[in-house]
Amino acid sequence: MHNAPSVAYPLGRSRFQGALLLGLWLAGALVTALWWLATPDAAWRFGLSAATLLAAGMAAGLGWKNSPTGRLRWDGQDWCWESRGYPSGTRVRSLSVALDFQRILLIRLENHDHATLWLWAQRAAMPERWLDLRRAVYSRRMALPAALPPDSPTSVATADFPAHAHPPPN
Repeated sequence: MHNAPSVAYPLGRSRFQGALLLGLWLAGALVTALWWLATPDAAWRFGLSAATLLAAGMAAGLGWKNSPTGRLRWDGQDWCWESRGYPSGTRVRSLSVALDFQRILLIRLENHDHATLWLWAQRAAMPERWLDLRRAVYSRRMALPAALPPDSPTSVATADFPAHAHPPPN
């Protein structure tokens, strides 16, 4: 069985994410406008909903603008996230694909402290390495060869049990 090739792929602010956030905000604005037209006597409620809609739009815009950017690297065995805050990279405990639109992936990274980072990967960022990234995110880690043979008295399988334990019956 072959492992996925090593790959380093740039990730950052996604136009798809920006368009999705804008579309959701516009849908909220449309619903708010239709609600206001249906009930014109709710002036203070409309003001509150308009302020909430404006705050939600600003939060979404700032969140999109401040999206993390960096490089996701697969060395054949482990994932590493490199960014301005982690120039030498930080190892990723787990990586999973939350959404797959063939040319766009929403990836969930979790580090060893259980902090989660959601990132969008787009084919347009580096088309020549896109298939390598897709192979890597969907591949399983290859098991490293054991340093000791399984019948060794100090192998990992027997090291978990105390020395005075009785062997299991055959």
